[in-house]
Amino acid sequence: MEVAEQKACQGYASLNILSSPLTIDPSLPLPHIKNHIVELCKDMFKDWSKLDDSCFLVERISGGITNLLLKVSVKEENCVDVSIAIRLFGLNTDSIIDRQRELQATKYISAAGFGAKWLGVFGNGMVHSFIIANTLTPSDMREPKQAAKIAKQLQRFHQVEIPGSKEPQLWNEIRKFFEQASVLEFDDIKKQKIYETISFAKVHDEIVELKEVTDRLNSPVVYAHNDLLSGNVMINNEQDKVYLIDYEYASYNYRGYDIGNHFAEYAGFDCDYTFYPNRNEQYHFFRHYLKPERPNEVAREDLETLYVEANAYALASHIFWALWALIQAKVSPIDFDYLGYFFLRYKEYKGQKDKYLLLARSYIAGCKINGNIHSDQTHLK
Repeated sequence: MEVAEQKACQGYASLNILSSPLTIDPSLPLPHIKNHIVELCKDMFKDWSKLDDSCFLVERISGGITNLLLKVSVKEENCVDVSIAIRLFGLNTDSIIDRQRELQATKYISAAGFGAKWLGVFGNGMVHSFIIANTLTPSDMREPKQAAKIAKQLQRFHQVEIPGSKEPQLWNEIRKFFEQASVLEFDDIKKQKIYETISFAKVHDEIVELKEVTDRLNSPVVYAHNDLLSGNVMINNEQDKVYLIDYEYASYNYRGYDIGNHFAEYAGFDCDYTFYPNRNEQYHFFRHYLKPERPNEVAREDLETLYVEANAYALASHIFWALWALIQAKVSPIDFDYLGYFFLRYKEYKGQKDKYLLLARSYIAGCKINGNIHSDQTHLK
């Protein structure tokens, strides 16, 4: 076991939760993964240690562009079926994700009643209770009824208290990603040539300008999810319950960033930004976020303030995930066009920059926001 994994397991044990030093390669075919998952379950849950392997059913729930999520159904000796969820971290993701920070977050977020119950950890993953709910699609998130539910739950999430520094992490993370992304070398000649077309001096200048403007918005600092894409939202409509899951990127951050990043995810991995929410759709979300119980009582100026914040910080979201994608293009074994994803996100940043920075600067200067400035008819693909 690697040194980093040994330290992680020691940290987990100190929190008195179930732990195992075992690691499982997420790139293996599912039949091979199953054998390792059964071994892990028997090692972690002592009541299952003597069960026959046939008592375990392992199913793939989803596999995004970072992690692999599995459902394990166990038929115990008393014939009662029990299900748990196992998340395998993507290979080489520790260079991008602060696992200790995620550990800290998961402990408190789980205790606050968000997401699944945290059951334990192992060398390269986590074990949770299985949530009976549907994972949303990007189109689901855009439905007004679902958007209102997500807004209400996000407002609750933003009130979670996590011990430690409350410094917003956005620009620290972007700086870290920029440093890693700007010095890559690809073995694939074609990828290297594409990579060399990127002007990192220009990207750096964009980051400096964007930070200077958004800092002046004074967006409130909250405990943010930072990765509220459709795959991280689950809804049980019968119980009217919303789950926000996976806290790999969670940290204290700007309110506007968490909401703007969520809006950017309406486009899905295909980056179809014709689905980016217009002003009326955003206002619907803001009303249920700002006053969940009395959404129709939200003041116009509060809607305008959050509109400025969310759309300015959506620009930062494009920069963040564009740089992230470059690093993933180098280290990830997942079959996904990360280089192409960089250009899609960066193109959208450049296409929306003038519009939303003008809006932000006008707001900062105290100018009245008018329909000509934030008309969604000017939104570019």
